[in-house]
Amino acid sequence: MPILDARAVEFFSRSPEQTRRVGMRLGALLRCGDLVCLSGDLGSGKTTLVQGLTRGWGSLDAVSSPTFILVNGYRRPDGQILHHLDAYRMQSALEAEELDLDLMLEKGPLVMEWPERITPVLPQERFWVKMRWMADEQRGMVFTAQGTHYHDLLAEFRRKVYGGT
Repeated sequence: MPILDARAVEFFSRSPEQTRRVGMRLGALLRCGDLVCLSGDLGSGKTTLVQGLTRGWGSLDAVSSPTFILVNGYRRPDGQILHHLDAYRMQSALEAEELDLDLMLEKGPLVMEWPERITPVLPQERFWVKMRWMADEQRGMVFTAQGTHYHDLLAEFRRKVYGGT
């Protein structure tokens, strides 16, 4: 793996609980309109990270993988909805356009699994998390920012995870 620059943070999780905790730190920073893309093979911890994201964002709804229904929505008391989209079963970017991603982003953050399947319809600016299975209880994650807003989000996330200024 290449040396990371200021637009990326690498994290190694030693347990599902630690993956959820790092997700909570990121979730606490998410705002309406934020797009978080999660890529990685099956079993890399994407849904576990989303469990932490939704909790940190402020939803107490139970999280499950939306593989067969495509989109789950998790509510917060203020009425915002965090949408959790799984693009694994989508055949094309055109199919994703029919879901109206812009409307989802107007209602809250959008967290997407398998975003590489529909990259042409995604906004250029986004927060990307590349996840990988390393061992039974270990996952590797690289968090990358694309765009000014997401660079700021990444800097704040880095402070929440590693401390410092």
